[in-house]
Amino acid sequence: MTNRYCFYLFILLLVSCNTKKLNKGSYSGSVNTSGYKADSLQAPYETGSAKNFSEVMGWKDNEKPIAPQGFTVSKFAEGFQHPRWIYVADNGDVFVAESNTILKGILKFGASISRKIKTQHIGESINRITLFRDIDKNGIPQHRYVFAQNLHQPFGMLIIGNHFYVGNTDGLMKYDYKAGDTAIRGTGQQIVSLPAGKYNRHWTRNIITNAAKDKIYIGVGSGTNVAEKGLENEIRRADILEVNLDGSGEQIYARGLRNPVGMDWAPGTQTLWAAVNERDELGDELVPDYFTSVKKGGFYSWPFFYYGQHKEPRMAGQQSADSIEAVITPDIPLGSHTASLGLVFYRQHLFPAKYQNGAFITQHGSWNRSVLSGYKVIFVPFSNGKPSGKPEDFLTGFIQDLSASKVHGRPVGIAILPDGSMLISDDVSNVIWRITADK
Repeated sequence: MTNRYCFYLFILLLVSCNTKKLNKGSYSGSVNTSGYKADSLQAPYETGSAKNFSEVMGWKDNEKPIAPQGFTVSKFAEGFQHPRWIYVADNGDVFVAESNTILKGILKFGASISRKIKTQHIGESINRITLFRDIDKNGIPQHRYVFAQNLHQPFGMLIIGNHFYVGNTDGLMKYDYKAGDTAIRGTGQQIVSLPAGKYNRHWTRNIITNAAKDKIYIGVGSGTNVAEKGLENEIRRADILEVNLDGSGEQIYARGLRNPVGMDWAPGTQTLWAAVNERDELGDELVPDYFTSVKKGGFYSWPFFYYGQHKEPRMAGQQSADSIEAVITPDIPLGSHTASLGLVFYRQHLFPAKYQNGAFITQHGSWNRSVLSGYKVIFVPFSNGKPSGKPEDFLTGFIQDLSASKVHGRPVGIAILPDGSMLISDDVSNVIWRITADK
């Protein structure tokens, strides 16, 4: 996934012969929903650790993602520079955070970087928020504004009362705001400093609030793959943090979540759910990304264990502060190296009944599998606040040529408009897609 393209991996890529490891499994490109029982995971290193970066080809002419029958896909907007995340205000304004992975020193390699890497423009970040306004509510915005710029890799956005919050990679910002504003007010105030030092592999900072709108929850991913730069680099990382609206009262809501990006509350409940990006370099089938309910005070394994009580071989000899019995096993596996990022529960009524109150998850796609996985949007049905079925594909067509690792784009941000239609950002082809149900 884009979040994961840390500098040392590029060094490995540049000096390697780029020979792909053969896939020893029977992967067919679909979501793995077989269950991942405690005794069914492959052993670590059963396959080699692949370096399989996709080549982004973009969308030509009338090409577009594929939705199920009964849905229509169209372009909502284009012409971005990495539209990572989407936030929809109560008045229907659509805010898009444009930001990207920054790799220190990468530009000096110039032409030595492979074409696959160049197509994703790693190392450049425009660091702005763009605002779209749809006056007649027809799903086509009539106005486009630069809402904020000169930010620090902005990602999550949130409006509470008269304030606009931005999750920069190095801190939570708070600005004065009035509904209808077309530009950010003032220089704002950093109310929470967040770790973003030398090792900042997972730089995105998503933010959400609760039903009472008196708390903010911040997803902070690990600084490295598996704490290889020392646990001291991982303080307040691989966590979901909880703070008050002024940044005070910080608590760790849950720990051991390697990269918790998408977060949302299951409709009709007070249960937080998260889409979590798992670790690399243990083989094609390890470790599965997952979608899980998040228990306050819970420990979800990283870095000492993985997917429940499986011991991480690279942490041998290091003692966890938590016993293996304290590890909470995630609810739903989503396939290894899928880079499951965006998450939203569908609370509207435009989509057919089967989708209502269910969860949609974007899979950005990763580099660490010999055959690409992810690159789609999946759906998990819910009933009475709990999962009621296996994950299924919803929006596909992002992969152009699986054998050649060529893709049209990579879905990441997801949001629901007031009319019930869905927005999906493709951050490497610089498009936001709109999906609506046919009437």
